[in-house]
Amino acid sequence: MSVAYLSGEHRRRPSPPDLVVLAVGALLVLAGAAGLVPPPAALALAVAVGSALACVRLSGLAGARATPPAPAPSAVAVPPARPGAGPPASSDPGSPPGGDAPPGGPAHPPERVDTRVPTATDPSPPLGRRAGRVAVSRRVVAILDAAVLAAGLTVAVLPLTEAAHRPPVVLVGLAVVAALQAVGLLRLPGRPRLAGPQRLRRTVDVVGLGVSLIFAGWVLLPAGQVPAVARTASVAGAVGLAVLLVAALADRRRPPGAALCLSGAAATLSGLAGLAVLLAYPAPEPAVLTVVPPLVAGALLTATGARRASAGETRRPAGPPAPWPRVTAPAGIAALAAGHHLWAVGEFTAPAIVLGLAVIPPMVLQELLTAVDHRRRAERLTDREARLRELVGGLDERDRLARTVRRLTATDQLTGLANRQELLRELADRGAGSPPGALLVVDLHGLGAVNAGSGRAAGDEVLVEVAGRLRAGCGPGDLVARLTGDVFAVLADVGPVLAYALATRLLAALTEPYPLPVGAARLQASVGLAETPGGEPEDVLRQADLARRRAVQLGRDRVEWYDAYLEEQLVRRLDLERELPGAVARGELDLVYQPVLDLADRLPVGTEALLRWRSPVLGTVLPAELLPVAEDLDLVGEVGRWVLDRACRQLAEWSDGGRELWMSVNVGPRELVAPDFVPRTATALAAYGVPAERLVVEVAEPAVAAELPTVVARLAGLRSLGVRTALDDFRAEHASLAQLRRLPIDLLKVGPHLVGAAGDAQRPLIEVVVSLGDRLGVEVVVEGLESDAQVVGARRAGCRYGQGFALAWPATAERVEAWFEEFPSASR
Repeated sequence: MSVAYLSGEHRRRPSPPDLVVLAVGALLVLAGAAGLVPPPAALALAVAVGSALACVRLSGLAGARATPPAPAPSAVAVPPARPGAGPPASSDPGSPPGGDAPPGGPAHPPERVDTRVPTATDPSPPLGRRAGRVAVSRRVVAILDAAVLAAGLTVAVLPLTEAAHRPPVVLVGLAVVAALQAVGLLRLPGRPRLAGPQRLRRTVDVVGLGVSLIFAGWVLLPAGQVPAVARTASVAGAVGLAVLLVAALADRRRPPGAALCLSGAAATLSGLAGLAVLLAYPAPEPAVLTVVPPLVAGALLTATGARRASAGETRRPAGPPAPWPRVTAPAGIAALAAGHHLWAVGEFTAPAIVLGLAVIPPMVLQELLTAVDHRRRAERLTDREARLRELVGGLDERDRLARTVRRLTATDQLTGLANRQELLRELADRGAGSPPGALLVVDLHGLGAVNAGSGRAAGDEVLVEVAGRLRAGCGPGDLVARLTGDVFAVLADVGPVLAYALATRLLAALTEPYPLPVGAARLQASVGLAETPGGEPEDVLRQADLARRRAVQLGRDRVEWYDAYLEEQLVRRLDLERELPGAVARGELDLVYQPVLDLADRLPVGTEALLRWRSPVLGTVLPAELLPVAEDLDLVGEVGRWVLDRACRQLAEWSDGGRELWMSVNVGPRELVAPDFVPRTATALAAYGVPAERLVVEVAEPAVAAELPTVVARLAGLRSLGVRTALDDFRAEHASLAQLRRLPIDLLKVGPHLVGAAGDAQRPLIEVVVSLGDRLGVEVVVEGLESDAQVVGARRAGCRYGQGFALAWPATAERVEAWFEEFPSASR
C-alpha cells in the first residue's frame, strides 16, 4: 500500500501494519481452509482485522484534520484557466483526444484546494468557502470510514447469525455499504464535471459493462431455481462494479488518492456481492474464504486513498485514452461466460439469450461514438495541419526576412564588405585560445579631393575599386570590412610576419592609380597593425587604429605596428590636442630667453625667445612637442601672433632700460608664408615702438626648400621693413650652400657638430661656411654650445656669435634681466 503524509510525499512500499494485516489474513484463510478455525470465524476475523486497521487510519485522519499536534500548511494550487485557453481536458476515454473542449460545457473548473489543517492556535477559524471545503473533506473521510466499518460489521456478525439469516444480513450490509460509498465517492475532490457527449459515453460504457456482468452472473449461477438474494446481490454487484470500474478507467487524470478509493470500493462491493451469492447457495463453508482478499484489500485501499486525497495531491499527468477496456471488456466477459455455460450446461434459457443479446447494442453504440470521435479528430488534425503549414510558411518567410535583415545590418551597402558591427562580432568569436591573427586598419588619403574634383559618384567608384583590391589581396578566410568613409579593416588569420607582408602588398595595391572619367587619381594609404588574440574586440580595434594614426603622423604610405610605447605617445598626443585649444586665452603660454653672446668678449648681444606651454594638466610642454600639434589644429597663427607680440613687448621694455639687444623669434613655414605675416610684424613693431633692426625672424633651413619662392618673398618683405632675418639649423650640405645665395638673410645659425674639437676633420667645413658668410655679408651664429672646447673651436673658426648652455641657460625675463646687470657695458 502507498502511505501518504500531510506534506504530500508518498511512500510506495507497504507499511508494516499493512504487511501484518495481510499476513494475519493469509494465516486465517489457511487455518479456515484447513479446518483449524471455522471458515465463517476465519472470514470474520480476517475482515475485522483489515477493517479495524482501515477504520483506525480513517478516524485518525479525520481527527488529525480537526486538531493536529502542529500546523502543517500545504496547499495544492490548481492554476486557473488562462484567458482564451480551453477548459482542462477530460479524463474520459471517450472524450476527444488532445484535450479539446467537448461541446456542451466546460470540464471541471479549476480550483484551489486548501489542505491546511486548522489548529487550536489559529487566530480565527476558517470562514466561508475555505471553511466549507475543510468540512467537506472531514465528512468525506467520515463517510468512507462508515462504509468500511459497515462492511467489516456485516462480515463480523455472520458467525453470530443463523445460517438462514446470513444472506439477508449480507444483502442489507451490501446496500448500506453501497449507499455510503456512493455518497463518499461523489464528494471526493477532483471528480470531473462531464458535458453532454461525455455523459452519453459514460452511460453507454456503464450499460455495456453492466449488462455483460449481469449476463455473466446469470449464466454462471448454478442451474435451477436462483434464490432472490443471490439474484439481487449479483445484479447489484454487477451494476456497482460496472459503475466503479468505468469511473476508475475513465478518470485517468484524477488524483491517485481518488483512484485508490474507487478501487477499494469496487473490491469491497465485489467481495460482499460474492459473499451474498455464496451464502444464498448451499456452498461449502470454506468457499466463503475466497472473499477475504477483496474485502481486506478494499478496506486498506479505501483508507490509503482517503489519506492521499486528504494530502492534497495534484492530478496525474495527462495520458492517452485507453479505449480497449470499454470496447473489449464487455465482449470478452460475455464470451467467456457463454463459453463456460455451453461447456457446463449446454443450452441457454430465454432470459439468458435476451441478456446476451442486450450486450450487443451498447457495443454497437460505442463503435458509432468512436467513429464520430475519429471523424472529429481527423477534422481537427486537418485544421491543425493547415494552421501548421500556414505557420511554417510564415516562419520560413520570417526566417528569410531575418536573414536578409542580418545581412543588411552586417554589410556595407556601397562596397558589399562587412561593417564595423560584423567585424567586432568576428573579433569576439576569435577570442582567447584562437590561432594567431592580425587586424589591419587601412586609412585612405585623398578621397576628399576626388569627391571635390570629380563628384561623389566618382568617389563611390573609387571606394568600390578599393574594396575589390582589398579582396583580391587577401586570402579566402580573411574578413574585409569598411569602418567609415575612407577607413577599411582586414582581419587575417596569420602571424606577425605574414601580416606585415600582407599590409605591404595592400599598401602597394591601394596606391596604384584609380581611373576616373577624366584622368586618374592617386591615393595615399596608412596601415596600422595589431595582434588579435588576448584582447577585447574594441581594444584590438583601438590598438590597430592607434597604429594607423601613428603611420599618418610619420608621413603616410607606411605600415606601423601597435606597441605600448606607441599608445603612450598617442595618448599624450590626444591630451595635447584636447588641452591646447584655448591655452592662449587662458594665459598658459610663456616665453623664456636664451642670451646670444659675442664670442670675442663674452658680452650679450641679443636673446632668442623660446616658447613654453605651462599647462596645469600636462606640465611644461616644449616647442618640439607643441608646434606639430598646433599645426594639425591650425593654431599656428594664433600661437605665432602671441609669441611675436610678447617678444616685441619684452624687447621694448629692455630697450627702455638702455639695452641695445636684438630679439630672435622662431617662425614656422606655415606662419611665414601667410599673406598677412609681414603686415602683422610691422603692426607689432609699431605698437611697442621697437626699432625694426632689433627684431630677428628665424626660419628653419629644412622647411625652406618646400616653398622656396614664397619664403624668399616673405624674407625680402621683412628686410624691407628693416627686420633682420636668420636661417636656423643650417646643414652645410651641397644643396644648402647652393640655395644660401638666394635667401635674403642676415644671420646664419649652425650647430656645434660643424665646429668639432681642435684638430677635428670637420673644421675645414665650418671655415668654408664662415668664409661664404663673409662674402655674402652674413654673420655666423653657433648654437647649442655645451662645452668650453666647443666655444673655443667656434671662435677659432671665425664665428662671431654663439649661444648654448656653456654660455647662458634659457631663463625667464626677470632672471635674464638680472643676469644682464653683470654686463653693464653690454650695449650694442
